[in-house]
Amino acid sequence: MKIDCNREGKKKFMDYKKTGHDVFQAVGGNDNVTAVTHCATRLRFHLQNAEKVKQSEVEKIPGVLKCVYANGEMQVVIGPNVTVAYEGVQEKYTGAGAVTAESESDKGWVERFLGLISGIFTPIIPAITAAGMVKAVLAILRVSGAVNVESMSYKILNFSSDAVFFFLPIMLSASAAKMFKMSQGLAMMLGGILLHPAFTSMVASGEAIQLFGLPIRAVSYSSTVIPIVLIVFVASYVERFANKILPDVIKYIARPLLVMAVMIPLSLCVLGPVGYVIGDGLAALLGGLNNIAPWLLPTVIGTFNPILVMFGLHNGLIPFAATQLATFKYENIMGPGMLSSNISQGAASWALAIRTRDKSLKSQATSAGFTALMGITEPAMYGITLKYKKLLPCVMAGGLIGGLFAGISGLVRYSFGSPGLATLPVFIGESSGNIIKALITTAISFVVTFILVMFVKIDGLEGNDKPEKNTSNEKVNKIILSPMEGEAVDLSKVKDEIFSSGSMGDGMAIQPSKGELRAPADGTVTLFPTLHAVGITCDDGTEILMHIGMDTVKLNGKYFEAHTTNGAKVKAGDVLITFDMNAISQEGYDLITPVIITETSYNGHVVQGVSKKVNFGDELYRVEN
Repeated sequence: MKIDCNREGKKKFMDYKKTGHDVFQAVGGNDNVTAVTHCATRLRFHLQNAEKVKQSEVEKIPGVLKCVYANGEMQVVIGPNVTVAYEGVQEKYTGAGAVTAESESDKGWVERFLGLISGIFTPIIPAITAAGMVKAVLAILRVSGAVNVESMSYKILNFSSDAVFFFLPIMLSASAAKMFKMSQGLAMMLGGILLHPAFTSMVASGEAIQLFGLPIRAVSYSSTVIPIVLIVFVASYVERFANKILPDVIKYIARPLLVMAVMIPLSLCVLGPVGYVIGDGLAALLGGLNNIAPWLLPTVIGTFNPILVMFGLHNGLIPFAATQLATFKYENIMGPGMLSSNISQGAASWALAIRTRDKSLKSQATSAGFTALMGITEPAMYGITLKYKKLLPCVMAGGLIGGLFAGISGLVRYSFGSPGLATLPVFIGESSGNIIKALITTAISFVVTFILVMFVKIDGLEGNDKPEKNTSNEKVNKIILSPMEGEAVDLSKVKDEIFSSGSMGDGMAIQPSKGELRAPADGTVTLFPTLHAVGITCDDGTEILMHIGMDTVKLNGKYFEAHTTNGAKVKAGDVLITFDMNAISQEGYDLITPVIITETSYNGHVVQGVSKKVNFGDELYRVEN
C-alpha cells in the first residue's frame, strides 16, 4: 500500500512494503530476528541481541513513527499500514534465527513474561477483532429489526462470530507453540483433544470419566485461555526431551508418539484441570473486584493507557480480558477505559489542529486525531501528544474522567476491537442502555480533553499560536547570531537526515573550532539533561535549537559542562555550554552543530547565510516575515 505523504504538499507516495524491508534489515535481518509478528499498529521483533539495533536509525526509515524496546521486544510503530509493512518483513524473513540461551537469560523475568504473553496473544488479535466486528454488525441488525434472530442467516453469522472463542484453545496452541519452540501440529492436536465432540459429550453426560483408571475432571475447555498455554508449555519440554533421547533413525515417528503418550493423560488428568481452576480463580477475582469497586479498572486504564501503549504493556491485559469475556460474556478490564483514552487522544489532536496556524502541523494533527478517534492512537500519541508534552496530562485527565463515568455507570464491552468510534457497536448488548453509556463516555472524554487543550499553555506551540503573518509589504527581519566560533556551512552538510532535510526546521550548521556555545539571541533557556542540545525561546516565540554534534546524546553529558540553568533568562552572547572537543572527537562523534529555527515556531522563511568562518556574535542567518 502507498499513501500520499509530503510535508510540502507535493505528491510523494510512501511504499509501506519497502518500509517493512528496510526495518527488517535495520534490526539485523535473519541473523538477529528470531520471531516477528504484528498488532494493530506495530511490528514486534524478538531479537537475539537488541543491542545491535540503533533505534535512532530505525526511526529515520520513512513510514516509521517510533521505535521502542519493551517487554523483550523491539517494537516498531508504523500505524494503520502495519499489515502492509508486515508483508514486506515476511518477504525477507526466513525464520532461520534461533534464540540463544545467553540472549534470553540477559532479560529479567518480568520482561520475558510480558514478551511471552504478547507473543502468544498478539497473533490472534485480528481474529478476535474480526469476530467482535461481526457480532457488532449482528447487534445493529438485531436492534434495528433488520434481521430475524430466528432466521437461518442470523444463526449462521452468529456461530461464525463465536467460532474464534469456541476454538480459542486451538488458536492459542498454535501461537504458544511458536513462543515455546514446539511443533505447531502437535500443539494444535493437544488443543483439539480438549474440544473434541466426543469429549464434550462425555462432559455433558455427567458420567465419571477415566483414562486407564485415572480420573478426568469433567470440564468444558471451550473459550478457555490458561489450560492450553500451560499444556503447550509442558509439552515443549517433553518434545525436547524426546528429541534428545530418541535415535535419529526412529525420531520422525517415535517423537510424536512419545509426546502424545505423555501429554494426553497429563493434559486431561492434571494440566487441563489445574489451568481451569486458575482461570476460574482469576475470573472470580475479577468478578469480586468489580463488585467491590466497579469504577476502578476503567478509571485506571482510562488514565494510564497512553503509558501502557507506549511500552506495549497493554497487551499484557489481554489474557485477563479474554478470561473475563469467556466467563461472563462481557469485559470491562480493557474496553471501557481504552475507549475513554483513545477518544481523548483524538480530542487533543483536533484541539491542537484548531489552535495552530502552521499548515503542516494542522494537517498532521487533524489526520492523527481522526485515526485516534477510530481507535488507533499511535500516530496521535507519538506525533502530537508526546511531542507537545502539556497535551499528555490533558489526555490522561480526559481518560480519567471518562473512565470514571464508564466504571460508575457499569459500561462493559461484549467483544474485542480497538475501542473507538468505528467499533462502538461492540458495546451494543441486549438492551440499548450499554451503548448509551458508551456514547456518554465518548462525549465526556472528548469534551474534557478538548477544553483542557484549548486553554492550556503548550510549550513549543506559542510560535504557531501567534497572530497571522504580516501582510504588509514591510519585511520583518530577525537576525540569528553565531553561537560558536568555527566554519558556517549549509544545513544539507549535516550527516543526519532529520536535520539536513529540514524536517526539524531551517537554519545553518557550524563546524566548531572552539568548545564553547553561547546564546545567539535574548530569550529563555531550555537545557537538555544530557547537555548536548540547548534551546532558546525568544520573546516573540521564535525557538532556536542548537544541537552540539551528531548522536552525542549517547555521551549522557560526559565532556559537557553547563553554565546556565533550565528556564534561565539569557542575553545574546552569554555562555551556555562548554565542551571538550578533543575528547568528544576521540570518542568518534562528529561535532558539526545545527543551529535551526524549529519548524513550528515561525511564520516566515529563513534567508540562508553563506559558508564562511564565523566568530561569536557574527550574523549567521536571518528570518524574514
